[in-house]
Amino acid sequence: MTTKSKTRYALLGILSLYPMSGYDLKKFCDEAVSQFWNENYTHIYTVLKQLEKEGLAGKLTEQTGGRPPKNVYHITETGRAELNEWLLQPVEPDPPRFEIILKLVFSTDVPVQNIIEKIERYKAENELALENVKEGERKIKDIAGTQGEKWAYLWMIGINSGKHSYKAVIDWCEETLEILKGMK
Repeated sequence: MTTKSKTRYALLGILSLYPMSGYDLKKFCDEAVSQFWNENYTHIYTVLKQLEKEGLAGKLTEQTGGRPPKNVYHITETGRAELNEWLLQPVEPDPPRFEIILKLVFSTDVPVQNIIEKIERYKAENELALENVKEGERKIKDIAGTQGEKWAYLWMIGINSGKHSYKAVIDWCEETLEILKGMK
């Protein structure tokens, strides 16, 4: 299988749960999978159009009272087959990209207080993200019974990955702040 944008598979996977509009897909990404996958509206709509063009997703237009029509996308059988084929493939390594580390290691000429502020802000962002993951965990537990045991276990594994990642970053921030405060 040739390397393709992983966004197509993320969207196909989400659509395999139930049909959604582009807006609903973005909301789902933000609420349920942001600890391991994030997309912006523009990219979601671009990929949805491509999935539709390739016959991997279909679109129904729903009339909503007093508002513009809403396009609701669903995965097709061809899309489900491609998603399943991708799911069976080995995982490709993702190169890590952490702007905070990049800025930190090149901050020799930057005041320590500026670095401390960046790390404190990064820590706060990760604390908020951890709380969002915990909220996602509560939502998954609420709907787990309707989706089946395997589904619930797999989603909880994904959520646990996010919880561990954010906790590790928070711990790193705390250690880093102690070092930086000793440099003043």
